[in-house]
Amino acid sequence: MAARPRSHNITTPNLYQKLDKRSGKVYYQYRDSRSGKFHGLGTDKNRAVAVAKELNLRISEQLVEQYQHILDVNPAKVAKKGISTKQWCEKYMEIQQERLDAGEIALNTLKNRKQAVKILLTRCKSIGIKELNTKTLAAIIDEYKKNDKPRMAQTIRAIWIDVFKEAQHAGEVESGYNPALATRSPKAEVKRSRLRESDWEPIIAAAKSTKPPYVAHAMMLALTTGLRREDICNLKFKDVRDGFLYVATGKSRGKTKLAFPLNLTNPLLGISLEEIISMCRSNVVAPFILHQKKRLQRTQPGDPIKANRLSRHFAEVRDNTGLTWEGAPPSFHELRSLAERTYSKMGIDTQLLLGHRDRRMTDKYADIRGAEYVVVGG
Repeated sequence: MAARPRSHNITTPNLYQKLDKRSGKVYYQYRDSRSGKFHGLGTDKNRAVAVAKELNLRISEQLVEQYQHILDVNPAKVAKKGISTKQWCEKYMEIQQERLDAGEIALNTLKNRKQAVKILLTRCKSIGIKELNTKTLAAIIDEYKKNDKPRMAQTIRAIWIDVFKEAQHAGEVESGYNPALATRSPKAEVKRSRLRESDWEPIIAAAKSTKPPYVAHAMMLALTTGLRREDICNLKFKDVRDGFLYVATGKSRGKTKLAFPLNLTNPLLGISLEEIISMCRSNVVAPFILHQKKRLQRTQPGDPIKANRLSRHFAEVRDNTGLTWEGAPPSFHELRSLAERTYSKMGIDTQLLLGHRDRRMTDKYADIRGAEYVVVGG
């Protein structure tokens, strides 16, 4: 005799079903493994399964935390397993904060390290630092690669390598123990297109006709100096003196110092740096060359322009031109590459212009990524 069909079979741990014979409805209940008590989840099977899985995960994490606490107070276990990954990551971030306060790293570096450490904590916080192995870390890195996030995979791998270097220095792991270093470095293909010389005129024209003046001014400053957007937003009128614009770049934490002559002129623009700075002056008292001229929500007249706002305005202007590119459209940062390529044709040392210590980095900006045709035999 065949068994009666079971239309309500469930396989989720701790999830149970109960048939109400009076109404013919099936009700779902969740059993808390800690107390043995049942909690009603209604008649929606999909919702009940989702809630049960989430509860299983949270209770499991709580039980692991309790177990880890028991191990942490046992010196013999600590010596074998090492302190938990959570404990070491908290100490690591304290060290990074101290380095930020001492001016050794930039704020963005701290933020990136905090994000990478958070990923490690989410997945491995209850594991002893000495128990973390290459297989575990490689699996997490591979997930980001499969989700089309190779840049993020590169970033977390580099930061995890530093996490273990600091652990070695602190004596929390043995010298040379660095499972992150043994993982394969992810390769990230650059998909963002270069800004072509022919793109400049329609984009700057659109900026002048549709955006606040500071958008076009920022673009002209970027093309003339090759500076990053953060440095452009931080330019001050007091830095203009003795025929130069003096800049201590933010990415180098002020160590790279550049002096741009005010008569510096990009051939695509035809106007000097001094003329561009003069355009930025207004009847508003402001220390920053790029500044707000009107009161807007949370900003006051004279406040500096935010870098993200420049990027957003540039993207809107770029898209409104109708121009197309084979890869991802260029961002505001591509003005830095365009500056390098145009000045390089004039014979200017673009490595000095961009403030690079390594010529290979400058060569990356010179790479047009197939954006323009190369004349053969010209």
